Amino acid sequence: MLPDAAAEPPAGTVLLDLGPDHPGGTGLLDLQLWTEDDRVTRAEVTVGALHRGAEKLFEVRDYRQIGMLADRHDWQAPFFGELGVALLGEQLLGLEVPERATWLRTLLAEHTRLLSHLGHLARAASRLPAPVDLHPLRELLRRQTLRLTGNRIHPMVARIGGLTVDADGSWLTEERRLAVEAARLGEQLAPTLATLPEAQGLAVLAPHLVPGYGLSGPVARASGVGLDLRSSAPALAYPALADLLAPSPWTAGDAAARSATLAHELTVSAALVEACADRLPAVAGPVAVRLGKIVKLPEGEGYLALEAPLGIAGFFVVSRGEKTPWRLALRTPSFSNVCALETLLVGVPVTGLETALASIGYVVGDLDR
Repeated sequence: MLPDAAAEPPAGTVLLDLGPDHPGGTGLLDLQLWTEDDRVTRAEVTVGALHRGAEKLFEVRDYRQIGMLADRHDWQAPFFGELGVALLGEQLLGLEVPERATWLRTLLAEHTRLLSHLGHLARAASRLPAPVDLHPLRELLRRQTLRLTGNRIHPMVARIGGLTVDADGSWLTEERRLAVEAARLGEQLAPTLATLPEAQGLAVLAPHLVPGYGLSGPVARASGVGLDLRSSAPALAYPALADLLAPSPWTAGDAAARSATLAHELTVSAALVEACADRLPAVAGPVAVRLGKIVKLPEGEGYLALEAPLGIAGFFVVSRGEKTPWRLALRTPSFSNVCALETLLVGVPVTGLETALASIGYVVGDLDR
């Protein structure tokens, strides 16, 4: 896949179209495929075309600046990048944020999960007998992000100590309305996507491959591996919301199950958003702890993992007691998902490549960073 569809591809290159809203539309993922009788017999993935050295850039940014840089590698779910850095800093500092910040952070995390899942579902939804356009709801959610934060895509509001913005009653009312719409959409899509003929039995991921490739998130859950940090290692407000984390009933491990699981998780995230929006009016107080102008983490190291939309996102820091980290490394779910393609695509018909790829979540910036 090339970043510029107008460019003349090399001989033997096929440009795969995953739809206008799918994050794969940026290109820059190179697949070398060998086929026999129009089926893939071997696959090799080449990554790194968008490598920007984000982890090295972290080393020359102070902790207030890093969050804004960290939300740019997975641009489908940017809030998780800045949130992870903030939570990691608070962990090393032993800092407890206000309760209102915890509930609003949880709401924004699930708001972001809705945005990401809608983008990754775009192609599958467009292939239904009665196609469903997910773009309007996605755009309304982005306008909500803009209304709260001043930024449509990258919120840039999570800081060590809390958040820089608070939500008023009118914003929460509109958020509830959009959550109801997202839940209705998920309930409509999930059973239909689970029986989509072109995705049935396609690119099956056996459960034993999940730990081998370090897979997690919806991809793992669609293969019957119930890995979800929101319930197994809960942070934020998730301990109080555990009853809403309903597992996906679709666990066949094929492209259909992965798409249906994403749709099912729209309903789960919508319920979590509603619960947070209902809780926030009763939680008074600030959304941040006042800190000094310069933030320094104590000497040492720490690791924190979040259940991001595509799976486990890890943040590892080594501090020497300065205002910048000595090392700050990311563990991104996109990398594991793309690595698994070399196994998953074997046996896939050439005509099913787009469907198979669209069912495996990845964002190129999250992959190469």
